[in-house]
Amino acid sequence: MKTHPTKKLLITLAVCLAAGLTSCRNNMKINMLPYPETRLDTVVDNYFGVEVADPYRWLEDDRSTETAEWVSAQNRVTFDYLNQIPFRDAVRQRLTELYNYPKVGIPTRVGEWWMVFRNDGLQNQSVLYRCSSPEDEGEVLLDPNTLSEDGTVALSDVSYSKDGRYMAYAVSVAGSDWVEIRLREVATGKDLKDVIRNVKFSGASWAADSKGFYYSAYDKPRKGAELSELNRFQKVYYHRLGQPQRYDRLVYEDKEHPLRYFSAEETSDGRWVMVFGSEGTYGTEVLYRKADDRKAPWRTLFEGFESEYSMIYARGDMAYVLTNQDAPNCRLVEVELESGAIVRDVIPHREDALLESVSAVGGGFVARYLKDACSKVEQWTLEGVKMRDVAIEGIVSAAGFDGRMSDSTVYYSLTGFTAPTSVWELNLEDGTSRELFPAEVCYDPDDFETHQVFFTSKDGTQVPMFISHRKGLKLKGQNPTYLYGYGGFSINRTPRFVPAAIMLMEQGGVHVEVCLRGGNEYGEEWHRDGMLERKQNVFDDFISAAEWLIAEGYTSPEKLAIAGGSNGGLLVGACMTQRPELFAVALPAVGVMDMLRYHLFTVGWGWVVEYGSSQDEEQFRTIYAYSPLHNIRDGVCYPATMVTTADHDDRVVPAHSFKFAARLQAAQGCETPTLIRIDTNAGHGAGKPTSKRIDEAADTYSFLLWNTDSEFRPIKK
Repeated sequence: MKTHPTKKLLITLAVCLAAGLTSCRNNMKINMLPYPETRLDTVVDNYFGVEVADPYRWLEDDRSTETAEWVSAQNRVTFDYLNQIPFRDAVRQRLTELYNYPKVGIPTRVGEWWMVFRNDGLQNQSVLYRCSSPEDEGEVLLDPNTLSEDGTVALSDVSYSKDGRYMAYAVSVAGSDWVEIRLREVATGKDLKDVIRNVKFSGASWAADSKGFYYSAYDKPRKGAELSELNRFQKVYYHRLGQPQRYDRLVYEDKEHPLRYFSAEETSDGRWVMVFGSEGTYGTEVLYRKADDRKAPWRTLFEGFESEYSMIYARGDMAYVLTNQDAPNCRLVEVELESGAIVRDVIPHREDALLESVSAVGGGFVARYLKDACSKVEQWTLEGVKMRDVAIEGIVSAAGFDGRMSDSTVYYSLTGFTAPTSVWELNLEDGTSRELFPAEVCYDPDDFETHQVFFTSKDGTQVPMFISHRKGLKLKGQNPTYLYGYGGFSINRTPRFVPAAIMLMEQGGVHVEVCLRGGNEYGEEWHRDGMLERKQNVFDDFISAAEWLIAEGYTSPEKLAIAGGSNGGLLVGACMTQRPELFAVALPAVGVMDMLRYHLFTVGWGWVVEYGSSQDEEQFRTIYAYSPLHNIRDGVCYPATMVTTADHDDRVVPAHSFKFAARLQAAQGCETPTLIRIDTNAGHGAGKPTSKRIDEAADTYSFLLWNTDSEFRPIKK
């Protein structure tokens, strides 16, 4: 059984402060309040002859007074603990300084204007500016910070009519996936009367004539059940500007398949309308018909749901589609729409790199690849001839490159682990770039470095990860290390900037991100090797990454923290229950912890294609074997754990975290803390205001440093 690392007794507080150490314990021990008593129910479910107790089922009711009282009691324990960490305020202060840098988005051309999102540093939400040129200071067109006092109203989507006269913006309250679509006139900044409600996982997809747009919506949820009720029968509507939502035209519905997603878009010339359907988070079916023939039956362009399809560009009856059909690393194909036949490959499949995205601009294509999870960019002609490589070097992620076929320049961003996003202009005629908005920060990025390594997982697979730290770091196994992973849903972990990672590296720590199977870093085969019956591969990869870091001297079990959110929260929960002795700290955020019941809430059914379902006997036995909630064992010493969730998370409902934390508190076999931090007026993570991000990061990293017995040294200015 694991023994929790001894809390070292350093020296007296006065001597510590004189030495500049605010982490000095001075014989200090945090006096924890007792955990709240959590009532045990007698609920037992039978899955194919296996009886599974669910004593905390009552915590699934997010509307009950008992649940609300439990949440308040847990937060009292958690924040009392965090308040006793002596350097917590210093951590928050440093994080505030690191977050306080100007942020500029990628310029977007809209009619005669340019749209740019900017944040002066600590604004809760970025502000949209209307500018006369990409580098013009411009004037405010929409400031989300004025929509609420605490910054918890955010924009989840913005789209512009083809003629540039209007913009549709989707507003999310307190992080919920439910949004309200509103309309604003670009020239005047005035809102129209149009308001579209009951929308989830959809923005506005404008028609070619700019007279209206398509959107996807559900029937109005029951009052009080908006954040947990199962969402069924998503429908596609067309909204004509100026008319009330009740008159919107139903474009597409499927009465036989209640648990599918649908969206629609028109080709740029308005000749065709496409409907994209999905049974979950992977796999697409594409239906289509002439836009001016509403009575015509829908034809199937691509059958679902084994491959992905994305419409890139269309002209007349020819369309260019990005797909992984018969191409696990993706290809761009030309499709004849009258017949529905693939005519040819325009950008062919490659074995050595993933074709991640394609933009139709400047009379050709800009193709963005992933090569070992780093961005590479190329220019191609419409005929399928490679023109050139775009000069992008180093361990970075590139994004953007959107525009029009008539453009001679496009804009993109670059970001890495040691410096925030910078914005660049690409000349499409000669392939040269110039930096438009360089990153501005309060530290020297040259003090830090990132390198990529490959380690061997349990089954012999080579897996990459990115390691970032201060230059000259000594590898003696004593560095506090933050190991982050995701591993699912074909989502990539590529270089990205996290201000809190800089703070950790300043303290001699190591920030690590690992590209686990289940993602799409190496195409669909990499994804499929980490889903359904192969999900254990993801956990084995993460555990192997931890073992490699320890073996190479970066850290030790007493100094290692693991973290992940959503599907990554499941990852942390599974790994800490499988190998509790390997980690000092576990930080599962908004995680899927109850694998037997996740499909019963909101849009959880959409994850069945990734995980499997407890309603299928074989799949039940697979997910039951790793379900974090069901694999906690009494008397085991688990890592110091802080579960994080939010009261408005209607994607992974907080009951997952509630039940996991309650069970862990009851089972914990040593004195390491088992806390749950439940944020209010917050959701799954998207749109979270800057102030809340700083607060959560301060609590998370203070907990990490304290429970790895690490110092915090104030940074000298």
